[in-house]
Amino acid sequence: RITLEAFVADKDMGPPLKVLLQRARGVLIYPQVLRGAFIVGVSGGSGTLVAYDPQTKKWAGPAFYTIGEASFGLQAGADASEVVLVALTDRGLTALLKTSVKLGADAGVALGPVGAGAEAATQNLSVDIVSYSRAKGLYAGISLEGAVVAARNSLNTAYYGKEVDPTDILVRHTVANPTADGLLRAVSKAAGK
Repeated sequence: RITLEAFVADKDMGPPLKVLLQRARGVLIYPQVLRGAFIVGVSGGSGTLVAYDPQTKKWAGPAFYTIGEASFGLQAGADASEVVLVALTDRGLTALLKTSVKLGADAGVALGPVGAGAEAATQNLSVDIVSYSRAKGLYAGISLEGAVVAARNSLNTAYYGKEVDPTDILVRHTVANPTADGLLRAVSKAAGK
C-alpha cells in the first residue's frame, strides 16, 4: 500500500499512473527489488498482485509473487527499486496468473510514460503490461531483459489458511483476508474505481 501511494504521489509518475489504473485489470506491486551485478547480474523481490473484476466492480486479492532475473553483459553496481506493474489487458492479467511468466516473452511489457505530456501518451499504449520503477543506489550498464514473475504458493497458502493459487484468489474469489482491506482501498482510490 505504501509503495503504491508513493508512486501515485510522485509528481512525474503519479498522473499517468492514475490514468492507466483506470484501465487496469491487475496491479502487481513490489516494495523492494534488489539488483546487483559485476558482469553477471541477479535481481529479485517479492510483491502482491491485485485484480479488478469488471462484473463486481471490485478489486480482489492479494496474491503473492516473486520477480527474478539473471543477466549477463556490461554492467556493474547495486540498487534497490520499488516496482509497479499494471496489467492493462485480459491477456496481461492471464499471463500473470500462470505459475510463472517471462516478461517481454509471455506478455508484452513497456516502460510507463512519465513527466510532461505523459498523461496523453497513456491513451496510445497498446501493450499488455506497463512498468514503473523507482531506484535507489548505483547501477550502470546494459543487460539482457527477461525477468520472470512467479506465484509464491507457500505465502498464498499461509496468508489464506488453505492451499490456493492466484486464480482462486483473484478470479474465483474463493478466499479473502480482511487484512488486505487497506491495500484494496488504496488501489481503488488510485484507480478511481
